[in-house]
Amino acid sequence: MNKWDTLTPVLLQSIGETVYMVAVSLLISGVAGLVIGALLYATRPGNLFENRVVFFVANLVINVIRPIPFIIFLTAVAPVTRAVTGTTLGTDAAIVPITIMATVVIARVVEQNLVAVDPGTVEAARAVGARRIGVLFGVVIPEALAPLILGYTFMFIAVVDMSAMAGYIGGGGLGNFAIIYGYQQFNAQATWVTVAIIVVIVQAGQLLGNALAHRILRR
Repeated sequence: MNKWDTLTPVLLQSIGETVYMVAVSLLISGVAGLVIGALLYATRPGNLFENRVVFFVANLVINVIRPIPFIIFLTAVAPVTRAVTGTTLGTDAAIVPITIMATVVIARVVEQNLVAVDPGTVEAARAVGARRIGVLFGVVIPEALAPLILGYTFMFIAVVDMSAMAGYIGGGGLGNFAIIYGYQQFNAQATWVTVAIIVVIVQAGQLLGNALAHRILRR
């Protein structure tokens, strides 16, 4: 029997696990990161909802978590992962550290893109009597929508990378497939097939993100 007759079902299952990990992690972290990023922007000194305590705490949490290499972060948050999922192995367990790390990075990406919005646009909205919450969600975020889409596209690729790294500690998915059937069994074909599939997933996400951002910019 050809070895790919055995490997193909495992590979298909691994692709499904990767898609599941990326989709769930990106959905949760995308929403949480948007909220925290908007909070950071709004509570900055001199901004719409200036609050130095909230800004300091949110900024500190992001600055502490974001520099940690993800492969170390995977094991560092193992107690949190076990408390949430009951285990540190498998795709559900891998989603926890991926979501936490992606949330803080997305929050920073969102904040940076909102800060880049022309202050004159905000002042004009305030001058005509717009409420602060209305300015944030009705003016600032829509003005930054195209760069935000590109930021989320960047994070989609980062989450795919993180899901592959999670495979190193039993997180399942394509990373796990490459390690077990490629690296440990000296099967270069399995490794390169995995690489090719990840490249296709990343390229598809990048093309979609670019197209959406381009469409928003042309409105």
